[in-house]
Amino acid sequence: MDSISQAALGAAVSGLVAGKRCTPKVLIAGAALGTLPDLDVLLDYGDPVSNMIKHRGFSHSLFVLFPFALLLTLVWKRFFAPSWPFVQLLTLISAALITHPLLDSFTSYGTQLFWPLDVAPVAISSVFIIDPLYTLPLLVPVLAAFIWRSRAAKLCGAGLALSSLYLMWSLVALGQIQDRVEENVAGTHLEGQPVFISPTPFNTVLWRVVVLDDDKYWEGLASLHDEDPTIDWMPMVRGEWPFPSEPELLSQFNAFSRGFVQFKQEGDKLTVTDLRLGMAMYHPFRFVMAKKSDQQVWQLVEPEQLDPGPLLPRQIPALWIRLLGEQSIDALLCNEFDCYRDELVDMTK
Repeated sequence: MDSISQAALGAAVSGLVAGKRCTPKVLIAGAALGTLPDLDVLLDYGDPVSNMIKHRGFSHSLFVLFPFALLLTLVWKRFFAPSWPFVQLLTLISAALITHPLLDSFTSYGTQLFWPLDVAPVAISSVFIIDPLYTLPLLVPVLAAFIWRSRAAKLCGAGLALSSLYLMWSLVALGQIQDRVEENVAGTHLEGQPVFISPTPFNTVLWRVVVLDDDKYWEGLASLHDEDPTIDWMPMVRGEWPFPSEPELLSQFNAFSRGFVQFKQEGDKLTVTDLRLGMAMYHPFRFVMAKKSDQQVWQLVEPEQLDPGPLLPRQIPALWIRLLGEQSIDALLCNEFDCYRDELVDMTK
């Protein structure tokens, strides 16, 4: 999740655990602890693909954060909070740190909760990385706790309760969309194929669905307000890697993206895209990993992350209109009169 959400969560958890000891300093410390795991973005692993794969790695691991919380508690009690009960202080610091990766695991990116074990990153994919409906019910009570100090802990608890209810709702909404997708693919050649479902930006009503299908993939949108349960699938070119074998970095990228990867030739460059993140042809994690030589032979190159480009002006209003159940708007956030279909597979082949 975004830094504001994580800071608000850390502050709320700290305020609740602190109880009568809750002060503005406790809330600020909790907010700092809540954002601490994301400092791994300052680390450079040598190339943009590795930076993507290893983000939310060791700094988000429960096996790292628990011992770190214990160490931090010993130092903090010794030098800064000798009057605090050890167990309460340990609980406060542990909760502020550990709720960060737990919240991250509800997004689509992938959080390595069990690093260094060879376990797939956790990506429940029930909330978007920025969702005001999660953040505001958490943030407003935390800010109020700075003013009404006598009720600070109760306000923090209320914020946590409201935001947690929203997370539970997101799981319910995800389950409804999963059932709908299963009904749509049942009896078709897509039945049993890998499926990825994620909420669209800033909401848990409109959902993006991607289904892999050999050299192409199918993308559709499903809103909880749709009258017709049928999903309008758009076939898209998936492409293929031009070399007989994959380099280790690409294998790691494939594993991290759970196979939802697109290969596309753009001029003399071959781009590799994580299809899980982004939508409507806007994909922030797109990398150049090969180029053609003067002899028109593909050669591996040092990965380069590409700018996803600006959002088209029509896409934001189209997103909200589609959210309300207007099913004439497709996965590219356009209708039959206004659409960019250069990514479509030629269905006549």
